[in-house]
Amino acid sequence: MSGYVISVAIFVGIWVTLALSLNILTGYAGQVSLGHAAFFGIGAYASAVMAVRYGQPFWVDFIAAIIITGVVGTILGLPSLRVRHDFLVLATMGINFVVVALFKYVDFFGGAMGLVNIPAPSFFGATFRGGTPYLILVWLYVLFVWAVSWYISKSWVGLAFNAIRLDEDAAAAVGIGAARFKIYAFGISAALAGGAGSLYAHFIGSVFPDTFVFVESIAILSMVVFGGMGTLRGPIVGAIILKAAPEFLRFVQDYRFTIYGALLVLMMLFQPMGLLGDDSWLWQQLKRWFGRKSAPPKVSEEVTP
Repeated sequence: MSGYVISVAIFVGIWVTLALSLNILTGYAGQVSLGHAAFFGIGAYASAVMAVRYGQPFWVDFIAAIIITGVVGTILGLPSLRVRHDFLVLATMGINFVVVALFKYVDFFGGAMGLVNIPAPSFFGATFRGGTPYLILVWLYVLFVWAVSWYISKSWVGLAFNAIRLDEDAAAAVGIGAARFKIYAFGISAALAGGAGSLYAHFIGSVFPDTFVFVESIAILSMVVFGGMGTLRGPIVGAIILKAAPEFLRFVQDYRFTIYGALLVLMMLFQPMGLLGDDSWLWQQLKRWFGRKSAPPKVSEEVTP
């Protein structure tokens, strides 16, 4: 593969992890967030600070980014205990603006100029910024985030998330502590997004506040909704299509984002469950087609005289 295709695949992998991590919070637990780019940015800046300010190696930066972002996400998830639905959306939106303002106006984080000269990861004495090795690293993390998402969906935690998403009051009536599980959802979702931020920072070699603005939160949520919220396949497909499509539509120049937006509008009008949501037309057709392919052949019964 060419260097350009590898770079696009790396970016796609990072945004797949962001979509999967947001899906835990929004798709599983039903807590709509418009501030997920803040957690992405916290992970990126935590990793950058550890590398640039304190000279720590990549693995220390990466683990620190996950832990720090998870703790911050847990703390920032506390407003979800007092507000619901529209007010929660506004609260998470405000969190995004506050976090970006801290990055931009606090000198420790480099201010508007950001942090630069983030060293490339080193493995067994070999240093690399991108290429196939970094692509493998990113997609190994995608596999890890997918595994975490799958485990949650099959565990009692996933059942509790689903109960809260469907009816929080009914869940409380049967003994499910909504407050505790909301905090779990925010913490896990944020921690996984922090890992994506670390991978992004070490791949680009610099971080700037404007990378993690509110518009990016909208883009991540769009990937989840477009693919099919609450499923494992949906966020992956949504992130791949919506992150890769603008890159491969560069030949139409300024119109590529118009096409991107029109595609989202059409999906919301005609497929509100997402491209591969459980009740979407395409997913039903795929299940029907694969069901016919896997069904055993019928044996004709002959009646003997």
